[in-house]
Amino acid sequence: MTYFDSITRVEISHAPTPIESAPRLSKELGCNILIKRDDCTGLASGGNKTRKLEYLLADAKKQGADTLVTIGGLQSNHARQTAAAAAKFGFKCELILQEVAGTPKQDYSNNGNILLDHLFGASIHRLSLDQDCDEYASELIDKIKCKGQHPYLIPIGGSDEIGSLGYVRCAKEILKQLSEQKTKIDQIILATGSAGTQAGLLAGLIAENSNIPVLGINVSRLEKEQTALVDSLLRKVLKQLNIDEDLAKNRVITDGNYYGESYGIPTKAMVSAVKQCASLEGLLLDPVYTGKAMAGLMDLCRNKIIKPNSTILFLHTGGSAGLFAYQTVF
Repeated sequence: MTYFDSITRVEISHAPTPIESAPRLSKELGCNILIKRDDCTGLASGGNKTRKLEYLLADAKKQGADTLVTIGGLQSNHARQTAAAAAKFGFKCELILQEVAGTPKQDYSNNGNILLDHLFGASIHRLSLDQDCDEYASELIDKIKCKGQHPYLIPIGGSDEIGSLGYVRCAKEILKQLSEQKTKIDQIILATGSAGTQAGLLAGLIAENSNIPVLGINVSRLEKEQTALVDSLLRKVLKQLNIDEDLAKNRVITDGNYYGESYGIPTKAMVSAVKQCASLEGLLLDPVYTGKAMAGLMDLCRNKIIKPNSTILFLHTGGSAGLFAYQTVF
């Protein structure tokens, strides 16, 4: 047993999630596109946060917590999966959800993930654009403690060195699947936001001595800012795994050309990518993360920045419940 295998987690996800071919999309783009279906992790319509929550909930239980507290945008996929995990394991759940500027007015406040949060029994704290989420969370945690309860704060996106371990495990899973399928890939592409998925995936690849490049398509930040964020977290995860932090050097690659005006604000390329994947492959992406990441992948293929006939693994991080909040956009 390795040190990583000894780290405690609860079992939630339907792993291993499949790697599927996308033949019609591949023909359209001139590259061999494979999809890692982490939208099929099973919890609350699936998504990447499920893997992170396996480690975060284990840590919460270890610390004797009875209440999960987390922060996100109003349509946060992370909040939805946290609320579901809390229900499944008997925790109370407090969601601090902030308005997002520039998002659709119709459906956004009550449909999609918000509807599911209510169904899972979470308490929702809606914050305006000018309120400070961290300050509100600190005050809320103090109130919970005063009631004799034991809160556990999960960071935005579940993206710290504990939550990121979920994607260390996923990297190992991917490498095993590729070996069993006798498939060689040129690159992994994914949406990158709070950084935990990309950092964990890279840490897992480094742990397995794999040099497969990982490109993060940014959903909320400029390239320089996102690269620094992922690099910082990657180093923390490597340290957590007792691996030399210097192995993070030159491993983080992000692309800030496709997120548009800001986080959660639709782009024409995202809408087109979502519609194409639905009509060509019966595959549902989401408006905030995977839709923008796929728009980036498509553009890179069409402009031959990704070499023709390359084999690309697209990590589908879920989020299709968010489509119902963006009905007017589609």
